[in-house]
Amino acid sequence: MGVFELIRKDFLLELRRKSVIAGLGLYLFSLVFICYLTFNLRVNTINAMTWSALFWLVILFSVVNSVAKSFIGERKGVLIYYYTVASPQQIILSKIIYNSALCLLISVSGYILFSIFIVNPVQDHLVFFSALVLGSLGLSTSLSIISGIASKGNNSNVLMAVLSFPVVVSILLMTIRVTKNAVDGIERAASTDEILNLLAINCIAAALGYILFPYIWRS
Repeated sequence: MGVFELIRKDFLLELRRKSVIAGLGLYLFSLVFICYLTFNLRVNTINAMTWSALFWLVILFSVVNSVAKSFIGERKGVLIYYYTVASPQQIILSKIIYNSALCLLISVSGYILFSIFIVNPVQDHLVFFSALVLGSLGLSTSLSIISGIASKGNNSNVLMAVLSFPVVVSILLMTIRVTKNAVDGIERAASTDEILNLLAINCIAAALGYILFPYIWRS
């Protein structure tokens, strides 16, 4: 079984669990609507930093709910089956690619909802979407690997939260800073360092997952 077959399997399973998709959509919509009720009814009380922080917090909570179940939600029998039909590298790559696509979909959906219900203050769309793509890929890649690690221990959900905190915070701080620059319309050179750091985090996380996941898988 190859990488694309594993991705196709995850996609078909997600389509069959329509309640999960509906629940995720409702969760994302509810978060955005709460932000709307909190800020939009009070005229002009939301600034660039607040908008950036709110946007990424909404994306983070939605992404964690969807990506955390990558390995934690799998039954042990399914994991044993994976062990017999695919290599560890194929499994982690398929999870990263599928979760990245899912996170990008969530991020774009969140941006559309924010634009409809709250406001769309983004002035530099190229910088914003660079942060959106790199931030989504960074969160999905890191959380996929951490989910694989946490699934091997007891109290997987607690372990997932503890392990993901330092990684998630560093990615969030950079994406919020770049998003604020895009909202304020600051020159693109001011966001170059953060964008390069996000790109480096994505590459390092993917490489570490590819190299180290086989050892995690065997345990």
